[in-house]
Amino acid sequence: MKITWTRRTVLAAAAAAPAIVATRARAAEFSFAQYHNQAADTPLHRNLVSMWDAIARESGGRATARVYPENNGLPGGDQDALKMLLSGEIAFFTLMGGILGQVSPVAEAQQLPFAFRSAADAHKTMDGAFGRHIAEELAPKNVHLFQVCSFDNGMRQVASVSRVLITPNDYEGVRMRVPPGQVIADTFRAFGAVPVTTTANQILDAMKTGRVDAQENPLAVIEGFKLYEATKHISMTNHIWSGFNLMAHRPTWNGLPADVRAIIERNVASYVRRQRDEQERFNTGLKSTLAGRGCVFHEVDQAAFRRKLTGVYAAWKEKIGTRAWALLEEDVGRLG
Repeated sequence: MKITWTRRTVLAAAAAAPAIVATRARAAEFSFAQYHNQAADTPLHRNLVSMWDAIARESGGRATARVYPENNGLPGGDQDALKMLLSGEIAFFTLMGGILGQVSPVAEAQQLPFAFRSAADAHKTMDGAFGRHIAEELAPKNVHLFQVCSFDNGMRQVASVSRVLITPNDYEGVRMRVPPGQVIADTFRAFGAVPVTTTANQILDAMKTGRVDAQENPLAVIEGFKLYEATKHISMTNHIWSGFNLMAHRPTWNGLPADVRAIIERNVASYVRRQRDEQERFNTGLKSTLAGRGCVFHEVDQAAFRRKLTGVYAAWKEKIGTRAWALLEEDVGRLG
């Protein structure tokens, strides 16, 4: 039986299921799955859905995608979704640089500590020569990274269950939840913390059960995953920028007609920029929201933390190579 999707049936499906289907007026010539790890009520999800709706309209229904928040409940989260992207089981995926570093170490350099003063600085670097270099390194690995690729998550802050973490010495022995990836773990080891890796949807349980003493993430994650339920203190460290790289399975991407690729690329660039603006406004308003939930905020001296990272910078310069390091420092200044 042939099913014709209308606006009404699409909206009904969206209300009934966690995945939201882009509008299509007729059977699509190209149908994709788009995964991401954030909740359905976040700026990332809303803009991905709107992006694919726009692509469906502009392509006359030829290209559509179903957008799956929280990676459609995969047990392994981002790790499982990345494997699916590399194999071509899914066609589009957003992922932070730390985990993407498993495919190419240079991708993880976008999360070097204190490299960016703000999310806007990170966007400028990722849209420029450094981002293009990452794309070149990922291409042989079956990954197409869009030229304007980095949806925003915000600057990462430290949230603790009970301890006040203001100076590097405060981190000695702290069990710090970190995402998969090496650079963030290296950073907190340099402060004397003990990194503990979990998927994003396991953080709250880890904090409530005492498996970890603290976690680090943008304020949006504290709000979205209800981490405020176990958080007392938030240190405004701004230690690392967090973004979501939009990628496609490269063989699938290369198999699309040029006009379809052009429609997708144009809308990716447009909605990435829209989401950045929306995410910035969202994060800015969350400080008062989280304070109202009982969280206590603390400012920190970044210089004291940077002095502990000489070895981390040296190790990562060697790992990603002199060309990538030079491209990064051209935008952000000297590191280490």
